[in-house]
Amino acid sequence: MISGAASVEEAVRTIYGDDTGIDGRRSVGGGCINRAFVLALSNGASLFLKENSARFEHMFRAEALGLEALRRGNGPRTPAPVAWGENANSQFILIEHIEQGQGGRSGDFWERFGRELAELHRSNTSERPGFDEDNYIGSNPQQNGWMGGWIEFFAERRLRFQVGLAGRAGAGSLSSGVEKLIQRLPELLIEPERQSLLHGDLWGGNYMVGPSGEPVLIDPAVYYGHREADLAMTELFGGFGRRFYESYRESFPLEPGYSDRRDIYNLYHLLNHFNLFGSSYEGSVRSIIRRYAG
Repeated sequence: MISGAASVEEAVRTIYGDDTGIDGRRSVGGGCINRAFVLALSNGASLFLKENSARFEHMFRAEALGLEALRRGNGPRTPAPVAWGENANSQFILIEHIEQGQGGRSGDFWERFGRELAELHRSNTSERPGFDEDNYIGSNPQQNGWMGGWIEFFAERRLRFQVGLAGRAGAGSLSSGVEKLIQRLPELLIEPERQSLLHGDLWGGNYMVGPSGEPVLIDPAVYYGHREADLAMTELFGGFGRRFYESYRESFPLEPGYSDRRDIYNLYHLLNHFNLFGSSYEGSVRSIIRRYAG
């Protein structure tokens, strides 16, 4: 992977040679944060490009590291990062271009997705929760510094960090309720034997259907943690079929009580959405706090 290129054109020349240029850019959906394009190169190749301002420091470096980490497991297909670069004003990432499947999902799409996610969680593990570098969850920073145990990590790097952002957003009253919940985490959550590599932001908008109808993971916010956190996120906004969950459990059974822990994990994402999008998420946040804070 090419790192630190000053421009997209420089990265393309470094990868393919000085004779290769960009013949065209086709704008595509890049979510609510980035500008996204499919590049047509003069040598007949194509690449997926995302661009943003420099204000989200090292965002695309973090994404590249996350994509590389996901590809090291035996999980769902994940596009390869090809290059990233940044300068004083902007940043970009070039990624393998995977065409959207025109025939829709394969007949075994959900079964395959559940099985492959289970294999990712099983095959790429760590003794401690965290990741080598911080990254982003949406446009908010996500802290990933290594810690000794999952419950401590979830309390400090996930809930307390988001509550700090919420305080700056003018909702500091949430803090006392979250602190009460944090005090109960040792009796509410469980420590995994090994920390699994997580996609980190696994909702329906962060997978796509590949050219053969296969599942493809995109837009990671990776870290090592309890695999239940990835599954919980898939249930927060829907978009995953019943066979996905059945296949996952058949491949890698969950410990009893997951459904009681699910909403605690999703409190992190709801706090993040509150910080990103405002008060429409406050009711859901407070409901979970009331349920678990005691």
